[in-house]
Amino acid sequence: MTERTATVRNAYGIHVRPSSVIVKAAKEYAGTVEVTSQKGVTVDIKNILSLISLGLTCGQTLTIRVDGPDEAAVAGKMAELFETHFDFPRGA
Repeated sequence: MTERTATVRNAYGIHVRPSSVIVKAAKEYAGTVEVTSQKGVTVDIKNILSLISLGLTCGQTLTIRVDGPDEAAVAGKMAELFETHFDFPRGA
């Protein structure tokens, strides 16, 4: 199992549109991908409702845990996605 910490950088947090990008990437992985929020809640990020339920806002840190083949690369990719400045306009 590989763990990696990331900080949400998107100005509007991880709302529906960024969540869909993250979930799509996680679903391509054969292993397990979980995220633990600052509040200590852990979810499987292959489920969009679980990810959205964390209510991740800009500046929050989270821990990503990956278990399976090529863990380090996948953990890095997931951290990169959580730290992306998505350009989806608010309310669009």
